[in-house]
Amino acid sequence: MAKRITIMIDDDLVKKLHERQSKLIKESVNSVSFSRVLNEIVRKSLKA
Repeated sequence: MAKRITIMIDDDLVKKLHERQSKLIKESVNSVSFSRVLNEIVRKSLKA
């Protein structure tokens, strides 16, 4: 279950996340939310 929280993200990271989101949108026929991109990045980094 998803939980809504408020976090502060530095501007440079927001830019990189939006770039990643844009790339995924171009590669997919489905929509790609900012939250989805952020969740995927956090999951990958926590597995390391």
